Amino acid sequence: MKRIKFILFSSFVLLICLLMLSFIKEQKNEPYIFPQVSHFPKMPLNPNNEVTMEGVTLGRYLFYDPIFSADSTISCSSCHSQQYAFSDSPNQFSKGIQQKTQQRNTLALFNLAWYPKLFWDGRVNSIEEQVFHPVRTESEMSNDWISITKKINRSTFYKKMFYKAFGNKEIDSVLISKAIAQFERTLISYDSKYDKVIRKEAKFTMEELEGLELINDFTKGACSHCHPTDAHGLGTTGEFSNNGLDEVIDPLNYTDFGLGKTTQNISDNGRFKIPSLRNLAFTAPYMHDGRFKTLEEVLDFYSGNIKKSVNIDSKMVFVHQGGAKLNKYEYKTWYNIRF
Repeated sequence: MKRIKFILFSSFVLLICLLMLSFIKEQKNEPYIFPQVSHFPKMPLNPNNEVTMEGVTLGRYLFYDPIFSADSTISCSSCHSQQYAFSDSPNQFSKGIQQKTQQRNTLALFNLAWYPKLFWDGRVNSIEEQVFHPVRTESEMSNDWISITKKINRSTFYKKMFYKAFGNKEIDSVLISKAIAQFERTLISYDSKYDKVIRKEAKFTMEELEGLELINDFTKGACSHCHPTDAHGLGTTGEFSNNGLDEVIDPLNYTDFGLGKTTQNISDNGRFKIPSLRNLAFTAPYMHDGRFKTLEEVLDFYSGNIKKSVNIDSKMVFVHQGGAKLNKYEYKTWYNIRF
């Protein structure tokens, strides 16, 4: 009798172990494999938010879901359209909840993992932190995370998706932000003609090559101070700059303080995030306030309309003459390069 009980007990323990092993196996997520881009710096990753296929899939659903806005009309994708490199082109300013107009042009979302700070004014240090801001901003989604979390927890679909991505962890704002951040980390721009040339899969035309030389020539375009193309392929340093858009004598007279609002440092007033040269054909209009509708207007500015201004970046080497003063041929070749 004792032997029978022992066998039954052993069988029960074995069954429990098998079930536990099965459970563990089910919870082992598939890591997301990022493309290896040799001409990019090493991709920074968040050790507290491993990117998995399950997490990316969940994040993508959340990115396109209007559940985040107070009236369920606005999603992340409402202002970040895939066809425009996840910008809101051609709009100068995006419309939030109840058609409220934003104060700055909407930045495109790509290669975010490499940026040490996000937003035009550098107010956050991570993609996860960035997710929180549009939700709480009154003119954007005008919602609170308690309400959002309740709605998501009531969804059988999302509860299953979160379980697949994160296991039995409680669904809260932190977990939601992690899922969206995982998806946004996968938005990598790395397959333009420029990239194909670097990989020796294509060749620049003569005009494109001359345009690239102008960008990197410090006596001509001098763009690579802020938009590197030779040191790495991101097309931006990821830093902040005052590029002489307006003539401002008093640093307290900027209509938008930019980075200065974040740091409370007067020398940062009028400095804004340096956007990438990548996808420029898809992300018009340009500058933090979207003042330039076309790339031609941007080139006109850098060639002859730079303004002397307090706090102007020291790398704006042609400010003394108002710009690079390109001739017609240089202007044409400068315009031809595409990232």
